Amino acid sequence: MAKQSSHPKGLYLLFATEMWERFSYYGNRALLALFMISALSFDKQFTSALYGQYTGLVYLAPLVGGYVADRFWGNRRSIVVGGVLMALGQFLLFFAGTWFQDASIAIPLFYSGLGFIIAGNGFFKPNISTMVGQLYEPNDSRKDTAYTIFYMGINLGSFMAPLICGTLGDTGNPADFRWGFLTAGLGMLISLAIFVSFRDKYLLDPAGKLIGLAPGKISAEERAKRDAPLTQVDIERIIVIGVLSFFVIFFWSAFEQAGVSLTFFAAESLDREVLGFTVPTSWFQSLNPVFVLIFAPVLASLWTFLSKKGAEPSSPTKMAWGLLFLGFGYIVIAMAVKHIEPGIKVSIMWLVTMYWLHTMGELCLSPIGLSLVNKLAPARFASLLMAVWFMASAAANWFAGVLAGFYPEAGQAVPSFMGYQINGIYEFFMLFVGMAMATAALLLLSTKKLQKMMHLEVA
Repeated sequence: MAKQSSHPKGLYLLFATEMWERFSYYGNRALLALFMISALSFDKQFTSALYGQYTGLVYLAPLVGGYVADRFWGNRRSIVVGGVLMALGQFLLFFAGTWFQDASIAIPLFYSGLGFIIAGNGFFKPNISTMVGQLYEPNDSRKDTAYTIFYMGINLGSFMAPLICGTLGDTGNPADFRWGFLTAGLGMLISLAIFVSFRDKYLLDPAGKLIGLAPGKISAEERAKRDAPLTQVDIERIIVIGVLSFFVIFFWSAFEQAGVSLTFFAAESLDREVLGFTVPTSWFQSLNPVFVLIFAPVLASLWTFLSKKGAEPSSPTKMAWGLLFLGFGYIVIAMAVKHIEPGIKVSIMWLVTMYWLHTMGELCLSPIGLSLVNKLAPARFASLLMAVWFMASAAANWFAGVLAGFYPEAGQAVPSFMGYQINGIYEFFMLFVGMAMATAALLLLSTKKLQKMMHLEVA
């Protein structure tokens, strides 16, 4: 049927809106640690801690934004408010970069900019993800594919951002960081313009009604579904969301080293010369999203093929595979540095291979998780539970900053994590191998119980 073979136009509107918002966020992220070290003269340990606190709060704020949307504003208004706040934050970072030589001006502007981005993301992130699911009937089989398409939008923006913002800002001259932040702010304005221009035309449910309205504007029938008391099935499904969120913490805390310790590694220990051209450090953050764009359709086709054969793994099993791929990625980069002498730089291909494996892990975990939360969350808590999912990312990003602080540095004392001595980069990377493999094994042992508690015919 036509209904089952194509997706609503609203999906592509949300795709474009999220693409430009992610361009804004990841353009900022590609420059953030480098800006703190090169322009603001922060040391690596402070930079790592601040980066973790900032990105952690970025993913914690949706807990407030999701609650406000569910109870008062609705998804549409929350997205617009969030977008405006994030644009303001990027422009404040532009001004911080303009006056970076005067710490009394630059640092207050810098912290204010981060604060606006945190608050804006809280309103934007959970609500746009929730609206994807509202375009479809509750049991529509196209939802997993829809979230994969939406996820490709995220990664198209993430791919473009380090290349464009990095080229403008990561030039070796601290005065140029501002142009990267300015470009990120313009990307956020484009996202807002697209959403505001087309939301009333395309953001409709299968019956043709507007989605994402404030609770006071929905019909009595819809309100009755939202206000229905929780059943035992609802409670078990919420528990599953909580359990899987716990495992997600360990995935993202290792994965998000891309913005800190792996950026340090790329800048200091990687041979970045290619045919006489020195690849900017920030560009390596485009590897993950470009791999997502290439391999997301491959994974989607694989799940469809396995489903037709009756052999598709459950969502928790796919997520355990994600942790395994993550661990394999760190094995690769650990092997690259195990026997090298101090001062010797390793080939770019080691880092490229690691990012490919991490991407395969991400595709097994992240879009699957977004789709699953949408399937399991009761209607009255849809945005709030999506925010809980992102709250796991908040804890992970904070933990990522803590772990990045153990990155070994010449002349510093040998760090120790829970008794594990980190004598060099090899031991640092092996820390993530152990963490990923242990949590993957635990999740695999839990999959049958979790699948039963989901109460879904196909999970």
